[in-house]
Amino acid sequence: MPQRHVVQMSTSHATYGVCVLGTEVFLDTRRSTPKDATSFDVHATSAVTVHIIHSPMTKPMINSRWPLDPDTEVVVTIDVTSRTVNDNKVKISYYGREDNELSVAWLYLTCVDISLDVDLSRNGRVKSKGKDKAKWTWGPDGQGAVLLVNCDRDSPGAWQMDSTQVDIRTTADLQDMSVMLLRTQGPSAIFDDYQVVLHVPESDADKVRVFHAIWNDSHLQYKPVLGPDKLSYVLDHVGSGENTFYVEGLAFPDVGFSGLISFSVSLLEIHHKYSLGTPIFTDTVVFRVAPWIMTPNTQQPLEVFVCRVKPHAGLLPSTFKEEEWATQLTNCKLTICSEVETRSDRWIQDELEFGYVEAPHKTFPVVFDSPRNRGLKDFAFKKILGPDFGYVTREPPGKVACSLDSFGNLDVSPPVTVRGKEYPLGRILIGSPLPWASGRRMSKAVRDFLYAQKVQAPVEVYSEWLTVGHVDEFLTFVPAYDRKGFRLLLACPNACYTLFKEKQRQGHGEATLLVGLKGSDRRSIDDILADESLKNDNKHVQRCIDWNRDLLKQELGLSEQDIIDIPQLFILKGSRADALFPDMVNMLVLGRHLGIPKPFGPVVGGQCCLEQRVRALLEPLGLTCTFIDDYFSYHVLSGDVHCGTNVRRKPFAFKWWHMVP
Repeated sequence: MPQRHVVQMSTSHATYGVCVLGTEVFLDTRRSTPKDATSFDVHATSAVTVHIIHSPMTKPMINSRWPLDPDTEVVVTIDVTSRTVNDNKVKISYYGREDNELSVAWLYLTCVDISLDVDLSRNGRVKSKGKDKAKWTWGPDGQGAVLLVNCDRDSPGAWQMDSTQVDIRTTADLQDMSVMLLRTQGPSAIFDDYQVVLHVPESDADKVRVFHAIWNDSHLQYKPVLGPDKLSYVLDHVGSGENTFYVEGLAFPDVGFSGLISFSVSLLEIHHKYSLGTPIFTDTVVFRVAPWIMTPNTQQPLEVFVCRVKPHAGLLPSTFKEEEWATQLTNCKLTICSEVETRSDRWIQDELEFGYVEAPHKTFPVVFDSPRNRGLKDFAFKKILGPDFGYVTREPPGKVACSLDSFGNLDVSPPVTVRGKEYPLGRILIGSPLPWASGRRMSKAVRDFLYAQKVQAPVEVYSEWLTVGHVDEFLTFVPAYDRKGFRLLLACPNACYTLFKEKQRQGHGEATLLVGLKGSDRRSIDDILADESLKNDNKHVQRCIDWNRDLLKQELGLSEQDIIDIPQLFILKGSRADALFPDMVNMLVLGRHLGIPKPFGPVVGGQCCLEQRVRALLEPLGLTCTFIDDYFSYHVLSGDVHCGTNVRRKPFAFKWWHMVP
């Protein structure tokens, strides 16, 4: 509840004060009431509106006077700003029992207008006089401004993010900031005895920085006025006009920080030149820091990243030339990272995840750098961070990263509706142990960050049963024209056994897996079906995948018709599983074009039966399947196509602030 503006009245001398347009001023008459007074009346000049607040039992007298009552209050408002100092007058007259006027209290008021304004309606424009500016609400009818973390690098010659700089080195940096306007109106002379102060709560100050745009010798300068080391800023030379401030975010939502940041402007009455002053009016606005948002496979691909590796030319099949890659895969931009840049680390999916941040006035991509920190550990910061391309990372304090900290263990579903609850930006999937079990787990710092973004409520699935332990080893999403607009693909040992049994019944039991691959463990269909140990391994794997299947049906609102089983076998090494042949769900999804690890399955009738089955499952959805030989470049090193690629995708058209988390 805002503090009331109270003015002490006096019958011994006139009282002078300031009020803000449209606000209430409570007149304290208790100290000024003469001892023998029994009633009073109030008169004011035309711009002043007088309100008498009284109990239901108190009634005005016949002569428009009011009986003196301890519960009666006099409140005045002014709805026109003053042209000169003290141009509004209020007169309170006190009367005795004989209706004689005992004394008079005079009040001279100067009305000013002060308003702190932001893009309250989230349409890219700053309007004045919004209602409930101190509240931030979600939904299409919600209100409240949006603030971007200034995590890109616009400044020429800089090597850090712009948010680390305490000054503005290029006007391009202003586009990453949100505008806040301070509008004031009233006689300039009145501000000799009053201060206008912009301030931020101490709890928010380390998460934001504010710059004041000031003309100096016909040039605009941007003075840092609020931030981690400064909680308040007193404005000089205040009069009728507009002051422009640029606000940059310094921190994403995280543990202990909801993302909400408030700013206030206060009008202070100065009683002494060394005093801090007393606030008589405060106006507050609230920003929410834009969350980091992941993009699912169903979003349009914009750029593909792949690392050059030896001895093969990356994962590029012999039928492709590197310069044709973008054309073959839906006209994406192709970025091939050199071995020098990657320090011979090929697993670019594990190192980073592309997302974006959005405000009504600006959207730009932001790369999330994992705490994996192998050969690619500096790649995102040194090679991707730049103008309008942001960077964020989270490092677990004092903890060595495990395999589950890699971002092959991080995915996001397409938009879903679950039991009537809409997730228009999808839900993040994190690979973890079973909820009640110990084991390897993605670091708390990363998980806390993902949960704190709010708009893609995470689901933790069971991936720790795998040797590498990543979600992309057993699931992915592909676009579809019908139903929900996508299908969930799950690796499925049962589907593979069903296919191999079918081929065995057709007389193809001698057809062999992994033919033509030097040093590979070739097995015929007959051998695979007769291997009881392998069969038991895959029964265990199937139970693990089925546990996830049920969880995802519940948490993503899926039915069996939304899921496609991709034939795949695994083999246990110790207590954890690896793919027996290239893992086909570990695919690259670029629009309706799929780059699928070539499984080198048993050849029947001149065709790989695994490829043939996958085509039959996916091509009716309008998808094109290209099988890529990644056996020696990725698979034998415990990864496949998805592990060795990464995709920057188009942001959602849906505005995150329109949802209700």
